[in-house]
Amino acid sequence: MSKFKKQILGSLKDYIVIILGLAMYAFGYTAFILPEEVVIGGMPGVSALIYFKFKIPVAISNFVLNLLLLAIAWHIVGRTFVLRTIFGISVLSLLLGVMQPLFTEPFVEQQAFMNVLLGGLLCGMGIGMVFVHNGSTGGTDIVAAMVSKSSNVTIGRTMLYVDVVIISSSYLLFHSIDKIVYGYVILLVISTVCDYVINTNRQAVQFNIISEKWSEIADAIISEAHRGCTLIHGTGWYTKHDVKILLVMCRKIEAISIFRIVKSIDPHAFVTQANVNGVYGQGFDEEKMKQQIKKMRNAKARGEEPKPTLPLKHNSRIEETADFSQRQI
Repeated sequence: MSKFKKQILGSLKDYIVIILGLAMYAFGYTAFILPEEVVIGGMPGVSALIYFKFKIPVAISNFVLNLLLLAIAWHIVGRTFVLRTIFGISVLSLLLGVMQPLFTEPFVEQQAFMNVLLGGLLCGMGIGMVFVHNGSTGGTDIVAAMVSKSSNVTIGRTMLYVDVVIISSSYLLFHSIDKIVYGYVILLVISTVCDYVINTNRQAVQFNIISEKWSEIADAIISEAHRGCTLIHGTGWYTKHDVKILLVMCRKIEAISIFRIVKSIDPHAFVTQANVNGVYGQGFDEEKMKQQIKKMRNAKARGEEPKPTLPLKHNSRIEETADFSQRQI
């Protein structure tokens, strides 16, 4: 099978899973959450406020509001992400428009808390599936993706911060503490399940790649994934032959893309993947490095002995490694 066909099949698989994730999200939202008149975070939450106040369908306001964020996201998260976001919000708005009239009453009658939990679980799983395949449901997902590009704050945590404001504003409409509490419960469930599905926490990923096509793989990772590579010279002790090892660091949300690049060039490449507890330096958690250096300089100015809390090495990106765990691809 040619490389082009593999890329087409890979993209087709991504879009199929994105549609399934969006359908799961739309079902959880319209069947369990919206009938309970509970406002969640994100653009669906803002759209719900508009719906409860002005009776404008959620699908319409969700689509229009999301378009306003795409211009900002274009230069930050990349063309592919924006295109898939347009696809995502279009499909989601369509699904919301179809499903909302079907569920005028809560799916589980007289069980508000059960509806909240089930709705949050389905929405969190749907968002996680979409993000794993480089898609987006729009709204605060776009904001979360932009933040994750420049910091180690997880997608779920970013969504948590932004969505609290949206949920709290529902008090101005309903004047009900109960609905706000339910909204917070949904928010926590969605954030937790989303992080669990996409396995994106503060950890990064370290790849060790051994391949005869190491040069092509390195060029592809730099040009397509926009991540640096370090070439290490090694020796296979059994064969006594020299080998080239590529060392690559990336965020977990980028791990699938790195793995696909390697396998598309050399299906027989030997690849190991490990979780990394901390990555500090250019392209990663630079802010922590700056704060540490500032603290050390201040301590030195006061005549105290500087005590670094993070290991400092010149031009080094890899500072702390964790145990090698199972591959999360």
